[in-house]
Amino acid sequence: MIILGVILLIVGYVAGIAILWTIGLILVLIGLVLWVLGAVGHAVGGRRHYW
Repeated sequence: MIILGVILLIVGYVAGIAILWTIGLILVLIGLVLWVLGAVGHAVGGRRHYW
């Protein structure tokens, strides 16, 4: 999710498409939150680890 968000951020910036930039930023933030929750031991979506 983080990688997809970064790709969308880059494409949105290069192409000048604001909606891709926004979606990419949201995906990066959600991915980071899930990653942190998984790293501290909370079950995310029924899994103990989130990659």
